[in-house]
Amino acid sequence: MSKYNFDGLFIFEMANNHQGDLEHGLRIINEVAKEAYHADVRGAFKFQFRDLDTFIHPDHQSGSTNKHIPRFLSTRLSQDQFKTLFDEVRKRGLVTICTPFDETSVDHIVRQGIEIIKIGSCSAKDWPLLEKVSQTGKPVICSTGGLEIADIDKLVSFFNHRGVNFALMHCVSSYPTPHKDLYLNQIETMKNRYSGVPIGFSTHEAPDDPTPVVVAYAKGARLFEKHVAIPTDKHKINSYSATPEQIRKWLEAYRKAVEICGARTRRPITREEEADLNTLKRGVYARTPIRKGQSVKAEDVFFAMPLQEKQLKSEVWREGIIADADYEKNQPLATHLVSETPTRKEIIYSMIHEIKGMLNEAKIPIGREFYIEMSHHYGVERFREFGAILITVINRSYCKKLVIQLPHQAHPNHFHKRKEETFQVLWGELEIEAEGVKKTLYPGDLYLVQAGVWHSFSTRTGVIFEEISTTAFNDDSFYEDKTIASMKREERKTQLENWGRYYFYQENGTLHE
Repeated sequence: MSKYNFDGLFIFEMANNHQGDLEHGLRIINEVAKEAYHADVRGAFKFQFRDLDTFIHPDHQSGSTNKHIPRFLSTRLSQDQFKTLFDEVRKRGLVTICTPFDETSVDHIVRQGIEIIKIGSCSAKDWPLLEKVSQTGKPVICSTGGLEIADIDKLVSFFNHRGVNFALMHCVSSYPTPHKDLYLNQIETMKNRYSGVPIGFSTHEAPDDPTPVVVAYAKGARLFEKHVAIPTDKHKINSYSATPEQIRKWLEAYRKAVEICGARTRRPITREEEADLNTLKRGVYARTPIRKGQSVKAEDVFFAMPLQEKQLKSEVWREGIIADADYEKNQPLATHLVSETPTRKEIIYSMIHEIKGMLNEAKIPIGREFYIEMSHHYGVERFREFGAILITVINRSYCKKLVIQLPHQAHPNHFHKRKEETFQVLWGELEIEAEGVKKTLYPGDLYLVQAGVWHSFSTRTGVIFEEISTTAFNDDSFYEDKTIASMKREERKTQLENWGRYYFYQENGTLHE
């Protein structure tokens, strides 16, 4: 079963806003649907089901002092009337959602063909009801108002064990919710704690305040819920339900937040931005006359603005460059004095910085006791195409390594005679091929590679995976490509002697800083 895509879903909560009035409910659907269409968002209408004859205790069917029961009874709609409302939602191209408060209502949801089940905060620990819901096979959205973190942990485990396709909503069950009680940082906390679970925001703040939806999106919420209503002479609305006009402003604020936040990938640098920055950068100038063929030292130059066209920038200056012509005092040095092709040292340093960034992003600490090796089967210059970083943490009768690959990097086909290894993906995606059979691994997935099995691996996203194996030996990798097989180990490997303040790499037995 494919996962339901909760991303970008906007849930408009009808609750008792239909006031038991079918025509009023239809009006709310039509007017709010126009706003969803205008904002180009994926909208959904949510209703509530209670089998009032069984949900309410017989002694409270009349004259109850509970503040909710008289309202529930006075706004009762039949299943046929609800079907009319659902048909209108579907006609408008929106998603149908319903909150059940009892097991009989779950059966009604299934019979009505409603697409998503919503669990209200008050039912998030109602295990008999949740068990019934989990058996429907429908996607579930669950609010978390009033829940401790241990309660949410249990809820996530409950849904995961039953294979439920679900999302969680950060929610504060006070109406309306003041800013000081919104605690929108919890969205980020939930995203980090429940990796892979979509996190949303069920809002109860004042309906004329669009600020929380902007902050919630920036914190990582990707589905949203708001109560909707239309005031009339007959029907009043509460202090936390939004009119169609307020919904429009709310959705406009969301669209603006999406635009402001942009993508999570590093943004592209425009030519205009680069040109503006160049007006503030320094160029390299001759401090004293420099003669053609001279090796230029730091004392021969100075750095100053403005940076001139085709002038060497201070940021790419290297001591020891060879002058291509005579330069007089104060003359700018030409940009082509430094090759655009990075040196071996620059490639290695760049790789180190990127790998450390990946480990930081994945929140994987590696401690201080380890051994780092850079595999570059077709040379350092092609490392971004072919290779991997191997961080050996333990190598005894058992061995543990972290294997790291940059995006779109591949490791050639090979096998081991003595080593058996198991891969477990920690971050990113790994495409592995063993004896011609391909498989994609995701975080948490395991893959056993037995001794003698041909295997290769690559990644589209960049990947960090753990290799747990028997003892690793330096002479136990045998490559299918004869070019690699004929190379000495030190020709396809670079040892990195340090990972701290200073970097060293070893090449043909010589240590380089």
